Amino acid sequence: MTQEQRTPSQEDLDTVSRQLGRPARDIVEIGARCVCGNPLVATTAPRLSSGIPFPTTYYLTHPVITSAVSRLEAAGEMVTMNERLETDQELQAAQLAAHQQYIAVRDAIGLRSGVGAVPEIEGVSAGAMPARVKCLHVMVGHSLAAGPGVNALGDETLGKISQWWTAKVCACAGAWDTESPVPEQDRSRHVRTQAGDPEAKRRERAAKRAAKEAQQQQ
Repeated sequence: MTQEQRTPSQEDLDTVSRQLGRPARDIVEIGARCVCGNPLVATTAPRLSSGIPFPTTYYLTHPVITSAVSRLEAAGEMVTMNERLETDQELQAAQLAAHQQYIAVRDAIGLRSGVGAVPEIEGVSAGAMPARVKCLHVMVGHSLAAGPGVNALGDETLGKISQWWTAKVCACAGAWDTESPVPEQDRSRHVRTQAGDPEAKRRERAAKRAAKEAQQQQ
């Protein structure tokens, strides 16, 4: 996509809020779009406006895709992928490359958005890459935003949900409520558990790291 296509409009932000059922949070770009133009993936700043580090750059928002991916997770697809990752050296190399690309792109997004470096998540991508698969939604979001050939397991997952969703066909009609007011209150678990003074939380995290390092040196 071009930079113009990635730049979110207010309509895009309202659509994402309706898709998620909560206010769109710190979205700096649209990572992927439906053939009709609606957002599929939201690109989130690596540090939220509250000060919280946020490693999941590509957030899958389209309800039809998220539901289809959840079906695979419920069927045990991640267990199978993790078993393969233990022995398949080619897959290990592919996921390492995806992990590295994810971090590089997130760093670039941090610079473009003015957030800058986020040392708390340095070296950490998302979804437990590269060693494990902890969230297929992360893999699919990455594949949709980066394009084919970047995240092998994300590409594989897209193929496995093709009976419910495919990039060539719009599945937006009836997928979310387009008439209700845009959500204004965020009740997501991330906000509930991370609420509070960002500076105080940074001090708390720093103190915990220091205590852990001191314990390791004993």
